[in-house]
Amino acid sequence: MNQTLKLTDIIALGFMLFAFFLGAGNIIFPPLAGQLAGENMIPAMIGFLGTAVGLPLATIIAIAVAGGSWEHLTQDLPKRAAMLMAVLIFIIIGPAFAAPRTGLVAYEMAVKPIFIEATQSHLTLFSVLFFAVAIFFSWSQGKLIDVIGKVLTPVLFIGLIILAFAVFVDPQGSMQFAQGEYLKQPLQKGFLEGYNTMDTFGALMFGVLIVDALRQRGITEQKATARYLISAACIAAIGLAFVYISLFYLGATSSAVASGADNGGIILSLYVQSLFGPYGQIVLSVIVLLACLTTAIGLISACSDYFSSLTPVSYKQWVIINGVACAVVANVGLSQLITLSIPVLFALYPVAIALVVLTFIRKFLPSPKLAYRVVLAVSLLFALIDALKVAGFDVSAFSVLPMFDFGMGWLLPTFATMIGMLFVGKSEQPSLNKEVA
Repeated sequence: MNQTLKLTDIIALGFMLFAFFLGAGNIIFPPLAGQLAGENMIPAMIGFLGTAVGLPLATIIAIAVAGGSWEHLTQDLPKRAAMLMAVLIFIIIGPAFAAPRTGLVAYEMAVKPIFIEATQSHLTLFSVLFFAVAIFFSWSQGKLIDVIGKVLTPVLFIGLIILAFAVFVDPQGSMQFAQGEYLKQPLQKGFLEGYNTMDTFGALMFGVLIVDALRQRGITEQKATARYLISAACIAAIGLAFVYISLFYLGATSSAVASGADNGGIILSLYVQSLFGPYGQIVLSVIVLLACLTTAIGLISACSDYFSSLTPVSYKQWVIINGVACAVVANVGLSQLITLSIPVLFALYPVAIALVVLTFIRKFLPSPKLAYRVVLAVSLLFALIDALKVAGFDVSAFSVLPMFDFGMGWLLPTFATMIGMLFVGKSEQPSLNKEVA
């Protein structure tokens, strides 16, 4: 069987992955971070790119290295623990946080400004329509690469290129002094801000969709699958970096048109209106609607695919269940949803990071099963302390931990444990990875 793809299909695959990643958080967080970072934009942006581009790229590569599936990635964990972790991630990126956020951001930035006085009924109606469209496109699972990669994403990318060109050619202000935590720890603050995109969680699960799209194209061999997964990830990473750098610079030069704004959506909206005049809102609406819609489609599809593999309920039935749940949760409101999600991200992001790093060093571990279980347990334990801190609980007793003040108290214990596991345990039987290969 032919195990090669045409260049146009490879590019479409990369565009599809880029579109899945580029959603609500990717648009609203960089402008605010750029404005607050001001003259410290470069280190803050480097930190942000680390978690918002580097980690998702590394995660997709890890999936490819492991064998192309969640089962391969978590082969050294107890099956129930791996399933619980997957379910939690799918709930977070699906109906609980990330997917409803796409509808909320689309409403706040693309639709709400049209109304003189927006009401809750407007949000409810828009949520129903938005997720009905997402359900429609998610319905034909095997056609995602054509719908997303070859139709919606090119239109989205053209809009982003126009915006980026305008931002760099005609910035609407000069960089101001850094504010808050960006004044003293811009790199670390940018790193943590990248958590909000949730893209590392998304990468763990979008890999399943990419593998499915490859199978629809007749790519079934592990080596070929890994090669095209990595190719798609690199294309998506380049696109994301381009968008983030543009939005960071937009935020850093926004003080003249959006001074004192409390969220990136307002900054972006005011900046675009300043650049393009009366037509600015139309340009922004197209970009935001397409970005949020493509991500919503990817999230609903990924969640439905996984949950249908665990239950007797079919993929299409799960598409409806997830779409309806997202529409309901979206009515909570954007600020409330972001506030609720932050402690959860602080608790689970370090675990996902540890899982990815372990995948790359697995062949050097004397006892992978022991190492995976101990390292992930340690990362979760210390990440919960950071999560409790951002949730407002008093955990000052742990302030002796390095980088505790930055919200990264998990880092040293996790990687110290990881290093220790390189010297602990007996060699095990050949891995499932080798057997599959």
